[in-house]
Amino acid sequence: MTTESTTTGAPPAATLTAEVLRAWAWHRQGLDGTAAGLTAEEVLARAGWARSVGGANPYLTLFARAGIRRTEVDADVLALKILELPAARGCTYVLGREDFDWALQLGRDAAESGFKILGRLGVERSEIALLEEQVQHILAEAPGPLDPRQLKDELGDSVRNLGEEGRKKGVSTTLPTALGLLQSDGRIRRIPANGRLDQQRYAYELWGLPPSPLDDDEVRARLVDRYLGWTGGATLKQSQWFTGFTVAQSRAALAAVGAVEVTTASGEVLWMLPDDVERLESFEVPAEEQIQLLASTDSLVLLRRNPQDLLAGEDLGKKVLGSALGLQGDLTDHIITDRGRIIGLWQYDPVKERIARWLFRAPTQAVKQRIAEVEAWIREDLGDFRSFSLDSPASRQERIEALNAAELS
Repeated sequence: MTTESTTTGAPPAATLTAEVLRAWAWHRQGLDGTAAGLTAEEVLARAGWARSVGGANPYLTLFARAGIRRTEVDADVLALKILELPAARGCTYVLGREDFDWALQLGRDAAESGFKILGRLGVERSEIALLEEQVQHILAEAPGPLDPRQLKDELGDSVRNLGEEGRKKGVSTTLPTALGLLQSDGRIRRIPANGRLDQQRYAYELWGLPPSPLDDDEVRARLVDRYLGWTGGATLKQSQWFTGFTVAQSRAALAAVGAVEVTTASGEVLWMLPDDVERLESFEVPAEEQIQLLASTDSLVLLRRNPQDLLAGEDLGKKVLGSALGLQGDLTDHIITDRGRIIGLWQYDPVKERIARWLFRAPTQAVKQRIAEVEAWIREDLGDFRSFSLDSPASRQERIEALNAAELS
């Protein structure tokens, strides 16, 4: 086993145990109370963009770290302080306004790739360019935002139906591609139909966001710098998964931000920012419990896609519905955590208005209190806690019952 770090001045590898690294990532994510009092923009800048797939993760991301309630979040969306935008890999995240332009630049390739499918269906780029112009004209004349159905009605025959072959490829008409390209350029933006982020019904309005002044290399370097700060350190493979960059692009970006390699007790090599290496040397795992309930797509897990690293060794083999936790690449249930370690799973049961949970060990008073606090917050602010747009009480009932059964066994 490696016992020395590969970077001069870094902590000895033997001291960088799983427990220390979990607590370090927890701290960098602001889950230890150090993000209290921050605005939504500040939380997202520190902890990372909140993944949004029509679920409630963005709300819990902000509530867990800074106690921000849904009405405050929705007001910030309305004021354009934070928005849900396509960014890295074209995936949608909620992020702060200082990141709008360059984050959109990151997602532009994904938007352009949508046209490649249309090209194979015989659609010329000029046809989509004309459709983009028509969409902008209609939105300019409209009294308010228009949803896709309203836009399609206004555009009439300008929107081409791509038939059965298009449906097989996931593009039934030309309109979604035109909207995606317009949004990736900041020419239009989509807004939640009812002002809430935990659903996936949108309308569109003109925007006109100025483009980023950064070139593509600078944008990639900025994302890697942010990413390493959000995570406190990650492997090359983990950073590639999040960013979608090639190995060459990743290494160039790592070099641009001065990232260094640090070896851990397990022999794994993490890329870290120099300032974080220095901070990690004096970091100590908090002695007292720090309990949080987080979504399965919270940045603590999603940024590195490493739920196994957040489980104690004796918990890796625990199973829910026949699936061992240590083998899950992506979590199906939400997590109960303590200083970065997963200590249980949860789902919200809106019928009983309670959190169904499976705690791996007897709950302490701190665990019980935090569950009660999040339970009350969901009832008062959200009404339900959906993982993604198609999630429903009926679709998660089996998991609710499985967690309840595991808790009682």
